[in-house]
Amino acid sequence: QVQLVESGGGLVQAGGSLRLSCAASGRTFSRYAMGWFRQAPGKEREFVAAISWSGSTYYADSVKGRFTMSRANAGNTVHLQMNSLKPKDTTVYYCGAGQSRAVESAKPAYWGRGTQVTVSS
Repeated sequence: QVQLVESGGGLVQAGGSLRLSCAASGRTFSRYAMGWFRQAPGKEREFVAAISWSGSTYYADSVKGRFTMSRANAGNTVHLQMNSLKPKDTTVYYCGAGQSRAVESAKPAYWGRGTQVTVSS
């Protein structure tokens, strides 16, 4: 059974940092792209960052220079280091995995259940 489990969310003040993690299990994800997405209430889920199986990273313009995505554990764990957080970054963050184009289109084959990030002003 494929599972993606996010962790690391929480409450932080504006300007602070959080590190999200996503652990994948149930199959080998080393040849899959993995990504982070977020969804505010009443809005569509949006792409935040992705990392290919080869380690190339891609970021939404809104987080470029502040967020860094990395991969570990033979490709089955990804992290999202979030620095200089802003109140508008507040929402639920989801981990996803799948083929590169699907991940970059915010339509990965597999989803985690999400972790809440709240940034206070």
